[in-house]
Amino acid sequence: MRQRTYQTKPTRFASARTSAQRPAQAAPRVRTDLSPLVLYRDGLAIVIDKPPGIAVHPGPGGGPNLEDSFDSLRYGLPKPPSLAHRLDRDTSGCLVLGRHPKALRKLGKIFSEGTAEKVYWAVVTKAPPTPEGRVDLSLTKDTSRAGWKMVPDSAGQTAITDYRTLGQAPGLVWLELRPRTGRTHQIRVHCASLGCPLIGDPAYGAPADGRGLHLHARSITLPLYPAKPPLHVLAPPPAHMLAALRACGYVEGLLEAEATR
Repeated sequence: MRQRTYQTKPTRFASARTSAQRPAQAAPRVRTDLSPLVLYRDGLAIVIDKPPGIAVHPGPGGGPNLEDSFDSLRYGLPKPPSLAHRLDRDTSGCLVLGRHPKALRKLGKIFSEGTAEKVYWAVVTKAPPTPEGRVDLSLTKDTSRAGWKMVPDSAGQTAITDYRTLGQAPGLVWLELRPRTGRTHQIRVHCASLGCPLIGDPAYGAPADGRGLHLHARSITLPLYPAKPPLHVLAPPPAHMLAALRACGYVEGLLEAEATR
């Protein structure tokens, strides 16, 4: 059954450092109108292209976040949409919203049952042990005075990620990652466990070089309607990842064209 594919032109945003390494500075500005970020919309769901460096919802200390601007995405409904899942502050790409409670229940079931296919792109500075493979490494949250992070723990929650190498250049490796579970920081910890932490991720072993987290939610596939092909939405890579991706062989528009054939 053919997938329906949706794409949009790249949206430009300033790159952002990981929250653990971000120096004190003015808070990033959040659009009050998020409609330019919409990649797909129907009666059940909205998929937006989340910019890097912005939280999806308010944290314990508040601060700029996308959820505060969801009212701009009502499109005639009495209430704004709500998050169907989450992305880290510094991760960009496909973010799914449910437009009303019934839609959220349906999307929640899709995500909880693992029938949503999520594809991420990442850039690292060292190749994994094999060009493709699977990481099966349980995770748990470790909290200290300095903060918290996710760590491998055989008694923790099951976490599985499939990966493959898409391209390489000197000092750069472009990875495709498909998480089969949805644990916090899963891809970041799994890549670190392979000996190749993500560029811009000093919390999990990468140098604090200011290049911004190189992790992008490239696509999402959702079996929303039983009688229709699965919905397949693509998000263009963010500006701060383009130089590394191009060096590894990424050609803008080429993969998008192939996906729509």
